Amino acid sequence: YWYDYKLTWDPEEYGGVDMLHVPSDHIWRPDIVLYNNADGNFEVTLATKATLHNNGLVEWKPPAIYKSSCEIDVEYFPFDEQTCVMKFGSWTYDGFQVDLRHIDEVSSQDNVVKVGVDLSEFYMSVEWDILEVPAVRNEKFYTCCDEPYLDITFNITMRRKTLFYTVNLIIPCMGISFLTVLVFYLPSDSGEKAREKRPKNYNRRE
Repeated sequence: YWYDYKLTWDPEEYGGVDMLHVPSDHIWRPDIVLYNNADGNFEVTLATKATLHNNGLVEWKPPAIYKSSCEIDVEYFPFDEQTCVMKFGSWTYDGFQVDLRHIDEVSSQDNVVKVGVDLSEFYMSVEWDILEVPAVRNEKFYTCCDEPYLDITFNITMRRKTLFYTVNLIIPCMGISFLTVLVFYLPSDSGEKAREKRPKNYNRRE
C-alpha cells in the first residue's frame, strides 16, 4: 500500500463514502519489479482493482507469479542447504521519490524483518524444507547519481529433504560397494571364483 495525497476527500461531502474500488490503471502505481527475474516478464499482467480510502491510503494487491534465478551449490548434496535471493525495487523511481519499506517493518532504523513472507498458506514441497525467509531493506548509491535507490531483498533459505535420496541413492550405493569389497574375501578356490575364472572357449573332453 501507499499514500497519495491527491486521492483524499471528505466523506461528509460525499454521502459518507469513505472507500472506493477503482481500476488500478486509473491511478498512479509504483513500478515495483523483481530485479533477478528469470522469465523476462517484469510486469504484473493481471489488472485488479485498487482500494482507495478517504485519507489517501491506496491498497493494491494483485496476484502474481514470480520466477527468479538461483545459484545452487551441490557440494554437500543431498545434505545441502540453499539460499535463494529475490530482489524487489522500483525500476525508475529513486529513494527520495518512493520510500520502499516492508509492511512489517517496526521502525525506520531496523532494516531487517526476520519473517519477511507469510507462509501460512504455503504448499509444502516434497523435496525442500523452508528454514527462514528474512527481508532486508537496502539503500544503495550509484556513481551516476546522488539519490539513493531502495530495494527489499528476500533471502529464502531451504534445506533438502534427505529421506528420498538416502533410500534410493545412498543405501543402494553403499550396498553395492560392500558386495564389491566382499568378493575379495572369498577363498581363491571358491566355486564361485573358479567359475568366474573359466575361459569362455573352454571345451570339456569326453
